[in-house]
Amino acid sequence: MAAPWTHDAGGMQRDPTTAARSGVGFAALFRASAAILGELHVLNDVLIAPKSGAATAKAAPSASRRPIEAPPNATWAAPAKATSGDPVADLREAILGKLAYVIGKTPATARERDWFAATALALRDRIVDACMDSSAKAIPHKRVYYLSLEFLIGRLLSDAMNNLGLVETTRAALKDLGVDLGDVEAAEPDAALGNGGLGRLAACFMESMASLSIPAIGYGIRYDHGLFKQSLEDGWQKEAPETWLAEGNPWEFARPESTYTIGFGGHVTMSAISEGVIRRHWQPAETVLAVAHDVPVVGWRGKHVNTLRLWKAEAEAPVELARFNGGDHVGAVSARARAEAISRVLYPSDSSDAGQELRLRQEYFFTSASLQDLVRRHVTERGDLRTLPDHAAIQLNDTHPAIAVPELMRLLLEDHGLVWEDAWHITTNTLGYTNHTLLPEALETWSVELMERLLPRHMQIIYLINWMHLEEQGRHGRADAAHLASVSLIDESHGKRVRMGHLAFHGARRVNGVSALHTDLMRSTVFKDLHALDTDKIVNKTNGITFRRWLHNANPDLTRLAVEAVGARVLDDPEALQGLADYAGDAGFQARYAAVRRSRKEALARIVTDRTGISIDPSALFDVQIKRIHEYKRQLLNVVETVALYQAIKADPNRDWTPRVKIFGGKAAPSYVQAKLIIKLACDVAKVVNDDPDVAGRLKVVFLPNYSVSLAEAIIPAADLSEQISTAGMEASGTGNMKLALNGALTIGTLDGANIEIRDHVGAENIFIFGLDAAGVQARAAEPGYPAKAIAASPRLAAALDLIGSGGFSPDDRSRFRPLVDDLRHNDRYLLTVDFDDYWRVQREVDDAWNKPKAWWRSAILNTARMAWFSSDRSMREYAEEIWRVRVG
Repeated sequence: MAAPWTHDAGGMQRDPTTAARSGVGFAALFRASAAILGELHVLNDVLIAPKSGAATAKAAPSASRRPIEAPPNATWAAPAKATSGDPVADLREAILGKLAYVIGKTPATARERDWFAATALALRDRIVDACMDSSAKAIPHKRVYYLSLEFLIGRLLSDAMNNLGLVETTRAALKDLGVDLGDVEAAEPDAALGNGGLGRLAACFMESMASLSIPAIGYGIRYDHGLFKQSLEDGWQKEAPETWLAEGNPWEFARPESTYTIGFGGHVTMSAISEGVIRRHWQPAETVLAVAHDVPVVGWRGKHVNTLRLWKAEAEAPVELARFNGGDHVGAVSARARAEAISRVLYPSDSSDAGQELRLRQEYFFTSASLQDLVRRHVTERGDLRTLPDHAAIQLNDTHPAIAVPELMRLLLEDHGLVWEDAWHITTNTLGYTNHTLLPEALETWSVELMERLLPRHMQIIYLINWMHLEEQGRHGRADAAHLASVSLIDESHGKRVRMGHLAFHGARRVNGVSALHTDLMRSTVFKDLHALDTDKIVNKTNGITFRRWLHNANPDLTRLAVEAVGARVLDDPEALQGLADYAGDAGFQARYAAVRRSRKEALARIVTDRTGISIDPSALFDVQIKRIHEYKRQLLNVVETVALYQAIKADPNRDWTPRVKIFGGKAAPSYVQAKLIIKLACDVAKVVNDDPDVAGRLKVVFLPNYSVSLAEAIIPAADLSEQISTAGMEASGTGNMKLALNGALTIGTLDGANIEIRDHVGAENIFIFGLDAAGVQARAAEPGYPAKAIAASPRLAAALDLIGSGGFSPDDRSRFRPLVDDLRHNDRYLLTVDFDDYWRVQREVDDAWNKPKAWWRSAILNTARMAWFSSDRSMREYAEEIWRVRVG
């Protein structure tokens, strides 16, 4: 369905209400605004015309897309708005105006989705006012450019209301119109722009940078469908397109004037520009347009607004008219379909050659568009590209944008005529790289054949970078074959492949891990030899989460309780949460804290019933594992322990078992067969357990489909126990662990990722730790036959695996789960069998702790109080000061 609102040629939202009230025709108003605002291609960065003599930006692809530059020293003045002095009345009238003149509905005909769009547009006006105030300021000395293939932003209405301080104003305005704010919030679709922790981290970082007034632009892809919508059919995951854009996105501004040409394939030519100087020129065989769409990111209390710029892929010609008129109606739009596939779906399956090529096309598409955009901005504002490191910090969020290294070199060499030495200095002093994984399969590599075919010029640049890099090793006496193979950008062990992690490492000024353990392991494992060449390059920046989203918005009752206890400062300064520790042993405060949790558990119980038909008891222990389904995250360990618990209850039904509800949520990659089988097992176990009267009231199992940010906001405040049970040394950090602990869930986990730092902050007595540490995992994995030994030593584990493997939960197909069981018995790469008995032991400690409510609630309150350090505000300050060298505020 086409969007119910339209944009004019400059990308600004048409708002007849403003024009009508001010008595100014819209066309005249827009022309005046354009003359003042200029390109406004990022919401808080008005481009001022370059000073005389400065280099100019490369021309846009066509005259119709050229920006309107603002005159020097232009200032912003908001259009006159009719105000009554009553914030509720003003907002109510603004919502009605948007509903009538933009959505084209009356209150009688408006759906909840229409009310959401009208409310979002009314609030967006206020965000624009705030960003125009920011734009009137001087050009910032330095900006951060955050490149990420994912931005899991979720619903934005609650963020906007909260950060603008308009939650109650909006609630009252809608109530006057007979509309419930909760229904309006629920009508907003989740933006399907991410898969899990990586994308949600990027969203938290963007919000924190805005709240700290760090000038920043996030760059990603505007996926039409993003990650798939998950449903469960008889327990099997089914994927369908996520149609979050079906009715448009009222938060975004289309920026057709900010469009860049992206090339693929073709060949490279050479020309002599002077004696002894040869310039190479890439002649792409195919070109695609990247069209900008901007989403404003408003900071806390609306003091600063940054921009998330998302690229949409379009064909240069929407239809080949001659072919269409000749009767080839499908073939005439084939080029358009190929181009638009780039921004169609997040993480297309890479199990085929075509899927791998599309992944690489996506990564290059958004990286190239982003670099072209920021280089053009720098040239317009500063003129000399040699000063780019002084005024720009480009952060690569994982290896997806690692192609930025040769692409920035290409732009500097070919488009701007710099010599190699200058271009390399600029590149390596501007780029930063965040590593998010130690798993070899997750450290991206691309076949040289694919790179040479799709990006021939980039492959030439990579070869030259690598040659110079390896030559330097020889000059320093490190020319032995094993060392050169280890540090080379090209892996030749199984065919020639480009190591994107090595490329990002070599091209970055700083490389950071995302937890203390992860960073140490980076230095000693995957980047060991590269680290030895530059021991100062790798630094640690432990992840964080935005408390505005994951406490204030997700758990307003707990937020109010915190404000009443320690004061309103807690809203502005996460460190103020530490004051709650003084109330941890107070019986009255514990009762109020427990009442908040109970209300959220009741709300979650209603969601579970609505979505699954399963009834759960809010008085039971809610045991939660919500995250992407992956073997190293060990949802299977949780399921096997659930089976063992089920068997134990069946064997001794008269024992006083602690009532427990196991809640799972998460998506498996469409081509990840083993992960999808784990989901099926969890659902089949749930079916048997939930229907067995022998365990009624003691154990329930739930798998909530289509896990998302908004579903997480419902689950996290209701969780009593947080499952963070990945194999030690394999989870880089985790952020779900932080969100759950912040809301008072006690963690059961391994010494992995940020769990270690959580333990250090909340206290070892307020967390449940089990299993081998990272060193123990490495040692045990080296022992031959360790799975068989572990199973033989654990009758409980053996019995659970026997029941699963023999079809105890799959009577219609008794061999269904044999692949899972056989893998545990013979391979068990992630050491489930080794950690199982300790996991069982600590789970029974959890049971005992739950039955001592005073001690439990004391630990829960201390978790909330002591998680203050894990704010993404702290993370962003550290990045700003130690990596980006940019001022905060």
